[in-house]
Amino acid sequence: MKTLTLAAAATFLGLSLTASIAHDYKHGALEIGHPHARATPPNAPVSGGYLTIRNTGDAADRLIGVKAGFADRVEIHEMSMENDVMKMREVTDGLEIPAGGEVELKPGGYHIMFIGLDSRMAEGETRTATLAFEKAGSIEVDFSVENIIKMKERMSKDGHADMDHGDMDHGDGGHGGMKHGG
Repeated sequence: MKTLTLAAAATFLGLSLTASIAHDYKHGALEIGHPHARATPPNAPVSGGYLTIRNTGDAADRLIGVKAGFADRVEIHEMSMENDVMKMREVTDGLEIPAGGEVELKPGGYHIMFIGLDSRMAEGETRTATLAFEKAGSIEVDFSVENIIKMKERMSKDGHADMDHGDMDHGDGGHGGMKHGG
């Protein structure tokens, strides 16, 4: 009996460690994968947040907001090319997560902007933010802070674009040489 209990405990512990390493969350019909944010140099005013949201349900939902105690404000942004100019704009009506579909927030596309950081975001730490969904409600998630090199390595392994919002000069309020707005 003692051996069975130890085996069960080891299995449970192994599953718990796997879940924490995987860095995924389940919230109703939504699965939130690998929330991470870009490490920043000292005094940087902004950082980008990235994750994947999969909707396993039969109805669409929307990411309608994000709150974080470590930033003055948080916005959902979209980057796109228009007439050979990279533009970034806030998504003001939320981000739809289609039924049975998935949305990836990543550099060069949809992403979360943490604006007015209270301190440097250092590699290896985690920062907690609350994601608010129209139907599923709110969930707290931990964003692991990663350096740009590790983010690029993972993205190239996953076959994602090499565009990185963090490579831009943030000296003008956090938006580099891009045009911001509608």
